Amino acid sequence: MTEDDITQHLIDMLGGGHFEVADDNTFFFHGADNKFPFATIVTKDNDFDSASKLNRPGVFRLNVGVGKETFRALFGEQPPADIDYTALDRLMPHPVYAKMYWVSVINPSAATFETVKPLLTEARNLLIARDKSA
Repeated sequence: MTEDDITQHLIDMLGGGHFEVADDNTFFFHGADNKFPFATIVTKDNDFDSASKLNRPGVFRLNVGVGKETFRALFGEQPPADIDYTALDRLMPHPVYAKMYWVSVINPSAATFETVKPLLTEARNLLIARDKSA
């Protein structure tokens, strides 16, 4: 899967939502408030997040904010401490935002992206539900 493939999938699923590109990173929102994205595509390291070594040529990371139950079902109560955050095509806790129940995958294959699609739907639905109850 390419960044463009994933972006197109997310655009197709957004309906009334939208995305914004900032500093070559893409942020996907369900509505117009731009408060919290439900997913991001990050293309390079920064001062706060360099664990994935995204400055490698052709490397990007898809990040998705899931619910607590889903996160724990995937990684347990306490994710392992020895995660290789540079590994390609492996669903893992986000290197910085795992405590907020974000997951990530670097350069997902088509098969891995199929497992991520329901997580994207869940992430968007969580924000929609939050906004409806606010």
